Amino acid sequence: MQFIDRTKVHVKAGDGGDGKAAFRREKFVPNGGPSGGDGGRGADIIFVVDENLNTLLDFRFHRKFSGAKGENGDIKNQYGANAEPCLVRVPPGTIVKDEATGDILADLTEVGQRAVIAKGGRGGRGNAKFSNSANRAPSFAEFGEPGEAKDLILELKVLADVGLVGYPSVGKSSLIAAVSAARPEIAEYHFTTLTPVLGVVRVEEDKSFVMADIPGLIDGAAEGVGLGHDFLRHIERTKLILHIVDASGIEGRDPVEDYRRINEELAKYSAKLSKKKQILVANKIDLPSAQDHLDDLRTLALSEGIEFFEISAAAHQGLKALIDHVATELDNYVEEPEEEQDGVKNYDLDSAIADADAVTITRNDHADFIVHNKNIEKIVAMTNFGNKDALRRFQYIWRMKGLDAKLRARGVKEGDTVHVGDMEFEWHE
Repeated sequence: MQFIDRTKVHVKAGDGGDGKAAFRREKFVPNGGPSGGDGGRGADIIFVVDENLNTLLDFRFHRKFSGAKGENGDIKNQYGANAEPCLVRVPPGTIVKDEATGDILADLTEVGQRAVIAKGGRGGRGNAKFSNSANRAPSFAEFGEPGEAKDLILELKVLADVGLVGYPSVGKSSLIAAVSAARPEIAEYHFTTLTPVLGVVRVEEDKSFVMADIPGLIDGAAEGVGLGHDFLRHIERTKLILHIVDASGIEGRDPVEDYRRINEELAKYSAKLSKKKQILVANKIDLPSAQDHLDDLRTLALSEGIEFFEISAAAHQGLKALIDHVATELDNYVEEPEEEQDGVKNYDLDSAIADADAVTITRNDHADFIVHNKNIEKIVAMTNFGNKDALRRFQYIWRMKGLDAKLRARGVKEGDTVHVGDMEFEWHE
């Protein structure tokens, strides 16, 4: 099975349905009032965790997801129906990021967990909603609000109880093959494992845990060298780390130095990751040269205050003692409280409201003026400029926002082009 752990997708929530401009036309009511109904809400884009998925492979072939538009309003104050949400199924361990900002929008770990990633637009109001003492017969209605559109980055973190770390070719693949039904590719060259391999290790009839053989780590991984961040991302959620070293040193490597270097990479990437409990495992003890390093490794484990096990995955030596100890550690594991995720912002409500209402004006390469304001851009998208009453309402809102004064302060002149959202117009006093 091909394992895809990072991909990009585009989502577009459904637009709201258009409001209806209509008037009562009944036999004994010759001059009936406005009776246009509101449009329905567009479809939200909702990500939901599906236990039957374990990769992001499907997103390689399906990268765009669009929600349905809400139904339009109708006569006699009939509201349009809301659109059904668009469900996007993802495997457990999926992190959803906004590509533009890098913000984490959702961290999906539990089966059945849901998160609204893009909100559907609200339905446009029918003309009945605009009736007041000053205008008893408004002839205009709103278009539906556009649904949110976002470019997303999906990242999958392997959800395993135990993660194997170590330099390439120390025997991680051999270990997981020896203690589980997983069959990773095994060979005598570096970077055999290029994607995580999950193996279920059965301890008793009704007791098991998941072990992840994760791509080999090299110096500079914390800066993204080699498999870098792809590797480190997968071990963040493991409960326990088995730190595998090659006790034989047959490639001229010092297993003690390897242990220290890998921990340096873990600390550079994440302080939380560097504090995760480790068990030092010396592999390939069946080789004669292993005896030259075992005493140093025992001393290292003692000085670090961690458990130490000597095994040979190839010869199946010492595996039962290691697996039984790992199972006991997992039984006694207590989940640490989750810290605030990097990239997740805690917004002050007052600041958020102020930001939404703030108006900024910039210039483009053609010296046109561009008005930036979420509320104004939304109103532009929902206004029917072909209707005189709707145009007058927009002009009223424009004046109330003080946009004329703001543009003059920026130096706007007769005939200059002004952009607001998708609309552009010439400035005239």
